[in-house]
Amino acid sequence: MVVMQSDFGASLTMSLHRLAGTAIGAFAGALLVANVGRSVITFGLGVFGIGLLSVALRLERPANRFAAIAFSIVFLVVRAEPVWVIALHRFLEVTVGIVAGLLLSAVWPEPEIAHGRRAHQEHSIKNQ
Repeated sequence: MVVMQSDFGASLTMSLHRLAGTAIGAFAGALLVANVGRSVITFGLGVFGIGLLSVALRLERPANRFAAIAFSIVFLVVRAEPVWVIALHRFLEVTVGIVAGLLLSAVWPEPEIAHGRRAHQEHSIKNQ
C-alpha cells in the first residue's frame, strides 16, 4: 500500500525518497545477512549503519525511514529463497506500488486542494 500526497509534484518527490530508501535498505539488509548472518546485534548495527549511510549520502528523512523499513523487512524475513531474492522482491514490490500510485495521482488529482490552492493564489494576487 502506497499513500500518495495531495498533488503530483509532492507524490513524485516522496516516491523518489521511497525508491532510494528502499534500494539502499534492501541492498544493505541482503549484504549483511549474506555475509554476517542474522542476530540482534547485527540488526541493531545495520539500522545504525543505514542511518549513517543516509547522512553520508545526504538523504532526507523520508528516504532514511524507508531505508530502515526495507532493511528490517529483508533482514528479519526468513524464507527458503536466498536473501538476495527477498531483497529484489521487496524493491520490485515497492517500485510497482510507486508506479501505480503515481499513475493514479497523475490521472485523478485531488480537486479540492487544487481548487483551494488556486483560490488562495488568486486572493493573494488581488491583495498585492
